[in-house]
Amino acid sequence: MHIVSSSEMYAIDRYTIEQIGMSEESLMENAGQSVARVLLERIQPNERIAVLAGSGNNGGDGIVIARILKSYQYATDLWLIPQKEKVKGAAKKSLQIFENCGYEVKHYIGNEQMFMEQLNQYDVIIDALLGIGTKGTLRSPFKEIIAKVNEINKLTVYSIDLPSGISADGGHVAEAIKADVTITIQYPKLGAYVFPTADFFGELHVVDIGIPPISVEKNAEYRRLWSEDDVQNTLPTRKRSSHKGTYGKGLVIGGSLNMTGAVVMTAKAALKSGAGLLTMAIPNDIYSVVATYFPEVMYYPCLSKDGYFSGEIDINQYDVKAIAVGPGIGRKDQIKKIVEAALDLPVPVVIDADALYFWKDYDSIIKDRKEATIVTPHPGEMARMIDASIHEIESNRFKISKQFAMEYGCYLVLKGPFTIVTTADGKQYVNTTGNPGLAKGGSGDVLTGMILSFIMQHENLRDAINNAVYIHGKAADHLIKNGHSEMDILATDVIEALPETLNHLYKN
Repeated sequence: MHIVSSSEMYAIDRYTIEQIGMSEESLMENAGQSVARVLLERIQPNERIAVLAGSGNNGGDGIVIARILKSYQYATDLWLIPQKEKVKGAAKKSLQIFENCGYEVKHYIGNEQMFMEQLNQYDVIIDALLGIGTKGTLRSPFKEIIAKVNEINKLTVYSIDLPSGISADGGHVAEAIKADVTITIQYPKLGAYVFPTADFFGELHVVDIGIPPISVEKNAEYRRLWSEDDVQNTLPTRKRSSHKGTYGKGLVIGGSLNMTGAVVMTAKAALKSGAGLLTMAIPNDIYSVVATYFPEVMYYPCLSKDGYFSGEIDINQYDVKAIAVGPGIGRKDQIKKIVEAALDLPVPVVIDADALYFWKDYDSIIKDRKEATIVTPHPGEMARMIDASIHEIESNRFKISKQFAMEYGCYLVLKGPFTIVTTADGKQYVNTTGNPGLAKGGSGDVLTGMILSFIMQHENLRDAINNAVYIHGKAADHLIKNGHSEMDILATDVIEALPETLNHLYKN
């Protein structure tokens, strides 16, 4: 499923109308019908409903929805917020049809006090006030209406396309509808996957209104949700004739005296995700500690200095299929040599954690690499790498990710809620699994191990990285469904949840 910006959605609509020949009125009718079908399944017939309609196409969708709900005998009031004369185009046609059906329109203008008083009498509000054209500060009366709706806790609020008051592309929010459910038309908008706007959507439900795929292909950048169907269609299957070498010989480079756990979690996650053979390159100062964790790994104790890698490492001796470098490695200057040694081998390299600290010292190497480089920063690390603020990163996640991946020819995994995976050619994939329980030390180390393991087993790097990100979040969601809270989840719990999560994905 594609994700679009407001300008792209406008272009898609224009193309569909002008080039394909579908009328604006038919698209509005399709939208209203599709949304109404969802609402009929969710709203009880005895609940009182108010549809709040603005003057634009979003309001027109609301008018169609109100007509359909009334035709099914639902107790529905259509409140038209602007003056009737301001309703134009397809929305005006929908309003005429509504009235031709014998239904009454309630007008906000001239009845402001009555409207505010009656809001408390409804059970359900359908927000069709403002659409994707919203920009800047809200004006009256929308500001006051939205504040009043948010104030009434007993209301169930459904927003059409996006909550009124937010920008479709994300950004600062002064006042906006806090929806329980947002029913998005055809394609989700960028604002649903960046914060703070994402907090206003509630449950996101997408309805198809019949816009042909060519419209989005011609008018939008390549951004997609990575779904469970995508995972199940691309997960590798094991042959009976396979052996341990079939599933990759991986090398994990990391660890230091103060951070022995990070590299252990990366290695264990890699094994639990199916890696065939795994070697851990660690400072020899911590070998006696790390080697006691589990016996399935081979070890390469390296020269160390004060608990960190000394900078001397010989990994050419290992015939590996992929490398992960960074978990727990520390930020000593000599670490740069370790990362450069990993990048020198002609295999895919996953760079994470402290290995990203010295990014500017080897970013030119990455640009020239022929083999894939997978970079996995969280927003703070990303900010340091490109000399930006965390606020700038979070406000422009899609744009910055694409520019970065294309500039360095790498795969970028920008972590966080709705992790974005961007390929070297600029295609972007958004992950929707996971929960705040992952906001804890070690979660990134687990993901690094999973990515390492998956890129050794999948034929396609894009599939491998997206599947690792999806399953990492899915394992955390599995924990919530099985007795954990968002507060108590540990990174090691996520590793232990991988068997059941993978089993579910393979069986369904």
